[in-house]
Amino acid sequence: MLKLWSYDLAREQCPTEEFLHRLCHLTQDSGYDGIGLYMEHRFAYPSAPWAHGRESLQPEVVARLQNQFPSLQIIPFINLLGHCEGFIYTEEGKSFAEERFKGLQACPSNPGFREFARGILQDTLNCFDSHIVHIGGDETAQLAQCPSCSGKSKAELFANHFLPLIQAVIDAGRRPAIWADMVLEHPELLEVIPKETLLFDWQYFDGFKETTPRLLAAGFEVVCCPTLHTYNAAWMHVDRSQANLEEAIAQDGKLGVCLTTWECALMGNYLTLTPAIKNAGRQLCGVEPKPLSDWDRLMGIELEKLGGPFAVSRIRSGLKCRLLLYSNPFLAWMHHASELFGPIGDEALKIADHAIAVAPDVSCRGVAVFVYKAIEFVRLAEQARQAYANELPGVAAATLSPCRQIFDDLEKVARATLLNAGGSMADIERCRAARKHVETVILRIKEYGDGQLGYLPAFEILTHPKFMPHDQGSWWLINKWANE
Repeated sequence: MLKLWSYDLAREQCPTEEFLHRLCHLTQDSGYDGIGLYMEHRFAYPSAPWAHGRESLQPEVVARLQNQFPSLQIIPFINLLGHCEGFIYTEEGKSFAEERFKGLQACPSNPGFREFARGILQDTLNCFDSHIVHIGGDETAQLAQCPSCSGKSKAELFANHFLPLIQAVIDAGRRPAIWADMVLEHPELLEVIPKETLLFDWQYFDGFKETTPRLLAAGFEVVCCPTLHTYNAAWMHVDRSQANLEEAIAQDGKLGVCLTTWECALMGNYLTLTPAIKNAGRQLCGVEPKPLSDWDRLMGIELEKLGGPFAVSRIRSGLKCRLLLYSNPFLAWMHHASELFGPIGDEALKIADHAIAVAPDVSCRGVAVFVYKAIEFVRLAEQARQAYANELPGVAAATLSPCRQIFDDLEKVARATLLNAGGSMADIERCRAARKHVETVILRIKEYGDGQLGYLPAFEILTHPKFMPHDQGSWWLINKWANE
């Protein structure tokens, strides 16, 4: 059985060569046959020097790793239609988008994008030696939205775009691979895609029993792809991750398993996942996993039991996104104050505090600190709201004042993660932006909290980045096209 795991560079990771060397050792020592590098715009494609940011993976680093680990497949995972957001939100790449200022997909009818896709595929074939070359193909829900594609069959658009790319991989003597979600959604594609194509069936919630047999019956070899549930957690949902892995292992007829790992931006840290990656490798080799540490149990099981923002969901962690992703940390207060200002918050603070105390290293400590500080911010914001509503603007402003230190502390964690684990430079800037917005809100409370506008703006309105004095109707909010 083929045993792989994939490392998500695309979500803002900045790994040093030393860190990648460490991951390759981890891969070998844990019994895997290969490591996938999921790259999107975080690889320096020679044909498109505009398409990557600072600290991206360089071709020469890949070459050295391949020389140092000759028995390990280092598999490129690139994106040639969906998940092109890193390309289409640049000045040079914006003309490739299926829809302007919306979504993550490029247009398969755009000649410039087709040329770009061929170029980065050739770059990948030139830089990587692995037999398997993964060319993406997932989550192309925006197909047929632009004027050039409108009215055409989504399956036809997909096939016309990907068949030449798949054939280019075959012609290079390699094994093409794509994600399986779109061929499952449009089963007519199973009739036209070359059977040499390896289908990576990603199912994170009880899906393999239905999907893998369908793909196998169509004559394809299949790799089942479970995940470590980090993207939807404050850290990771341990039990859900374990069940997902066991579901994948149990599927008959598969070629192999690829453990996926996603989204260690938003204050995550890959070093905290290495025990889980090792344990998954042991299970893929038929060996019992090692017991959980106290820290793993606290952050991965006890926190989830509290429910609220810590419960298992199918989408990104709302607490993480609302605190840092949208440039308005008060969204975390607006959505989670009712939970975190009460018993759930009390217990979560105890768990996070305990996790900080027993953290085995600085990486684990930083993740626990994030949880503690996030709860602390929400609770202080709710106290400030209560004072503001009671016409005590001075008290409200003073209550928010410690929040500046919260984001200073989180910025230090983000910096340490960048240095130690190739983390996100954007997280550093997000912490700075959050601190700056807190300062802005404090000034607004002092200026407008006494009712000098003739009305008292709702706390949700006053804390929003688009707040405008005297716009009592908040027209920036009520129009459905407000963000277009």
